Amino acid sequence: MSASERDLNPGEWAVLTLCDEGPTHGFALAQELAPDGPVGRVWSVRRPLVYRALQRLVGLGLVDELGPEQSPTGPPRIRVAGTAAARERVDGWLEEPVEHVRDGRYLLLLKLLFLDRRGRPSDALVDAQTKVYASIEERLRTRLPEAEGFDRVLMSWRLQSARAALTFLDEV
Repeated sequence: MSASERDLNPGEWAVLTLCDEGPTHGFALAQELAPDGPVGRVWSVRRPLVYRALQRLVGLGLVDELGPEQSPTGPPRIRVAGTAAARERVDGWLEEPVEHVRDGRYLLLLKLLFLDRRGRPSDALVDAQTKVYASIEERLRTRLPEAEGFDRVLMSWRLQSARAALTFLDEV
């Protein structure tokens, strides 16, 4: 995987994963990723950024343009779909745990949402994520007694966040 592919932002991952679900177009992607859309309720992406993400993903060879499609309400729309390389990247991304507890709010939930949409079990991701969060929780718990001042406040916040995330994963 090239550095530019590793560096996809959450919005680009969401667009890529939607393109990998099947042929679509930018307008449909923007609707999915709108704040009240099925994916946007977890991570929303403004319409201009959806089209920018599509351009980048096409440039990386992860999305192919399939050609125009007539629209009943406006100009023709360019249909797009994920490539074979996209499928490989998306499959790997969906199984990879997030590194930080703070990323669970959007990246982990996005992955759980997309696994569900694909009808795939989330057990492997949940197990891997539990190990990552348990390691973080243990490290914070052992370091907390020596922390002072605001460092103690921050570490305590992170410890409680890690514990809450582990409780969540246990319920999933």
